[in-house]
Amino acid sequence: MDKARTLAWRHGVVSVNALGGMIGPTSFVLGDGRQVSPFHIAPWFDEPEVTAQGGLTAGLRGEWPCVPFGYPFPSDDYPADWPGEIEARAEVEHPHGYASNVDWTFEAAAEDHIALRVDYPEDHAVKCLRRVVRPDPDAAALDFELTVTMRRASCEPLALHGCFALPRAVGRAVIEPGRFMRGWTHPATVEPEAPIFASAKAFDSLNAVPGRSGGMIDAALLPFDAPGEDLLELDGMAGPIALANHDAGYRMTFDWDRDVLPSLLIWYSNRGRSAAPWKSRHLCVGLEPLCSPFGMSPDMARAENPINATGTPTCVPLTLDTPLTIRYRISVAELERS
Repeated sequence: MDKARTLAWRHGVVSVNALGGMIGPTSFVLGDGRQVSPFHIAPWFDEPEVTAQGGLTAGLRGEWPCVPFGYPFPSDDYPADWPGEIEARAEVEHPHGYASNVDWTFEAAAEDHIALRVDYPEDHAVKCLRRVVRPDPDAAALDFELTVTMRRASCEPLALHGCFALPRAVGRAVIEPGRFMRGWTHPATVEPEAPIFASAKAFDSLNAVPGRSGGMIDAALLPFDAPGEDLLELDGMAGPIALANHDAGYRMTFDWDRDVLPSLLIWYSNRGRSAAPWKSRHLCVGLEPLCSPFGMSPDMARAENPINATGTPTCVPLTLDTPLTIRYRISVAELERS
């Protein structure tokens, strides 16, 4: 069985791993001839003690689909309007979904795309996923299709888990979210060692998010100086998300079907976790289009919660008769250096 597949085209080279269907080492050729690699690869990618464990964390890289998205987040910190007891009793065998933790099967090789699929266990509501990664022959861009076929009807939280590289120098990358309806800080504490944002706060600009220690934080400017690990959710996204890397001189743009995935989760992994394999060395930003409350458990996604109470859904109704196909695009362009 193939463990990875690679495809070259005029504007770059893309690789896809069997594990999780994840995008692996990938380079784009910009209009000025430079090659850039916007996707993140975890620093433990070649450490035997980590890779031997298998699963999502061992293979962490690039971008991949999460169906269903999330895992339980039990905490004593939930405010009264969040049903924290749901997370306390929720059980999830595979964090971020079965497909995130197992090998997919590649379809026959083709000149213009890479296709692969994964079949779910027979007791799961999801029957299978199919993923197509297609380079744009005329641009430094990848077009994606994710098709979800069900075994029985269900409402499932879904996400596209993009992980992107950051420069080492503080503040040399900028998240450009465009317009969104409202932003939320996480209602509990994501990482007790290194929280960044105040809990359960609303905001309307990524440039001014309430901080855990008081004051406002410019959450668009990365990386941060101090270690931190946290999540923000932006609901009612009106357009794509972009990440401008001023050190490397490119802008990555991630566009997707916002009728299906109306929100964006931002994962700030700023050297904030000291436990293995993180070891205070993991630096990336997760930009994750989703229909979910912060990637909490599917039970929380299906229940009444403060996010869906505002009219933003937190799970996608899926039917037996009609597979759902989500289309999205990741593109890269040169950026004037500053």
